[in-house]
Amino acid sequence: MTADRRVYVGPSLRRLRRDLGLTQADMASDLEVSASYIALLERNHRPLSAELLLRLARTYKVDMASLAADGSGEEAARLQAALRDPMFADIELPAMEIADLATNFPGVAEAILRLHTAYREEQLALADQGAAPTGEAGADSSDPVAESRRFLEARRNSFPGLDDAAERLAQTVANHDGLAAYFRTRHGLRVRRLPPEVMVGSTRRLDRHRREVLLSDELDAASQAFQLALQLAYLELNEDIDAVMHDGVFASESGARLTRRALASYAAAAILMPYGAFARAVETRRYDIEALSRQFGASFEQVAHRLTTLQKPGQARVPFFFLRVDEAGNVSKRLDGAGFPFARHGGGCPLWNVHQAFRTPRRIVTQWLELPDGQRFFSIARTVTAGGGGYGKQRVERAIALGCAAEHAGRLIYAEGRDEGAATPIGVTCRICHRTECTARSAPPIGRQILADDLRRTSAPFGFSDG
Repeated sequence: MTADRRVYVGPSLRRLRRDLGLTQADMASDLEVSASYIALLERNHRPLSAELLLRLARTYKVDMASLAADGSGEEAARLQAALRDPMFADIELPAMEIADLATNFPGVAEAILRLHTAYREEQLALADQGAAPTGEAGADSSDPVAESRRFLEARRNSFPGLDDAAERLAQTVANHDGLAAYFRTRHGLRVRRLPPEVMVGSTRRLDRHRREVLLSDELDAASQAFQLALQLAYLELNEDIDAVMHDGVFASESGARLTRRALASYAAAAILMPYGAFARAVETRRYDIEALSRQFGASFEQVAHRLTTLQKPGQARVPFFFLRVDEAGNVSKRLDGAGFPFARHGGGCPLWNVHQAFRTPRRIVTQWLELPDGQRFFSIARTVTAGGGGYGKQRVERAIALGCAAEHAGRLIYAEGRDEGAATPIGVTCRICHRTECTARSAPPIGRQILADDLRRTSAPFGFSDG
C-alpha cells in the first residue's frame, strides 16, 4: 500500500467483524484502537493504514489481499437488487449513483437494505394472511375483531352524533328520576334483579312478554346501571347507531355485529356520562378516574373507556389511548385517540407496566414511556375485575392502561411530581424494536445481524454484530 493510494475497506472490514462475531468495541480492543475509529473505517470515513492492515492480518489470521480489496462492489450489488423492487420503478437510479452510495456512505446503504428487508417480510406476511382460506385465523377479512377495531380506530372512537343523541336522552331520563323510573313510565317495563339460577347465564335480558328488564343480582351497582343504559340505547338509539354503521364496510356479519355492540356500549356510556357534564368534570377533577367514578356512579374501567371518546370538535379534551389485557397478555380491548402505535400482532413490550399491574391489584401505577423514535407518552395502569358477585364465582382479572402524549400529561393529576426524564424505553413489539441492549427481549428485530456467541455472549438475550 503506497502513500499516494488510499484504501477504503469499510464493507470488507464490517463483514470480517460480523463473521468473527465481534462488536466494534471488541475489535477496537483487539487492535488497540478506539471504537470510534473502527466505526469511521467501516463507514469509509478513514482509509486503512498499512500498519493497521498488518495488525488485522496478524490478529485475525486473514489474508491481507482479500481484506484490502474493495468490498463496495458486493454492497452495490445488494443495493441494486433491492432497488429493483417495483415500488421504485418510477425513480431513475443510475448504477453509478448506487455504487457511489455503497462506497461513500456504507452506513446509509446498510440502513436502506435493512428497511427493505423489513418491508419485504411485512409484505410476505400480508400475502400469507391474504392467502389463508376463509375461516382460518390468517384471513384478516374474516376476523370480526380486527374489522371492528379498524372501524373504531379510523374514527378515533369518537361519534359526536351519538354523543348528542345520548346527551338528550340522558336529560330526559334525569327528568324521570332515573333509569328504572324511565323504563316504567316511557316503555312500561319493570326492572327486576334476579338470582343467577333464574337468569340462566345472562346478566341482562329483555322479557317482552312479561314487560320486564331482568338483571342478574350478582352485578354491582355500576354494572347494573350500565346494563340498563345499554338496554335503553338499543330501545331508543337504534336509528342513531344505524346511521353511524352506515358509514362502514364489513366483510363479515360478525364484524358488523361486534361494531354495533361497541357503538351501543358507547351510547350507554354517553347516557351515564353525558358529554357536556363529563367533559367539564374531567377538567375540574384533573382526570382523576376514581373521583369521576364516584361522581357518575360508574366503574373505573367505564370512566377510563369514556375518556377515550372526548374528541367532539370544539369541545375536545385530552386524547387518550386505552388497552385492556389479561395476565397472559391477550388484548381484549384496544382504543386509540392519541396516536399510540399498538402492536397489531404478537405480544407487546413487557417493560410497559400494564403487564406488571397484576402484582399490585387495584392500585394505580404510573409510567413515562419513550418509544424508539423518541415519542413520549404518559401511562397509568390498574387491574379491574369482571365476574364474581358471590363466593366461589369465577372472577377474571385484567389490567387496563390509559395514556396520552407527553404534551398533555400536565393536565393529569397522576403526572404531578413524576419526572419525565425518567421515561422507560419501550418498543411496540420485539420484532420491530431496535433497542439492542434490552434484557427483556423475546425475539430479535427484523433485519438485524445476530452476534455469534463463539467468542462472546452478551447480557441481553441477543447480541448484534452490527451494533
